[in-house]
Amino acid sequence: MPKQKNEIEAAAGRLISSIQKDWISELGEESAPESEEVMHTSHHLLQAAKANTLASLLDGRTIAQFLGTSWVGRHPRVIPAIKEF
Repeated sequence: MPKQKNEIEAAAGRLISSIQKDWISELGEESAPESEEVMHTSHHLLQAAKANTLASLLDGRTIAQFLGTSWVGRHPRVIPAIKEF
């Protein structure tokens, strides 16, 4: 029987999905590689949520700071997912 995701893991998944949508919409543009890197970085949040080490990973930073505040500022569609997380 598969393990059920807890709410923080589910929220991390939704954040990753939101970032991925922005990355896909940018494919072929100059900004796509940075968005792809942020998407990969966001997977660290999911892994930390699963391992219950999120506070250690963030080390006092906000999710936006962890992902990059300048990137988040240019991608406001992900802000609701960040707030939910």
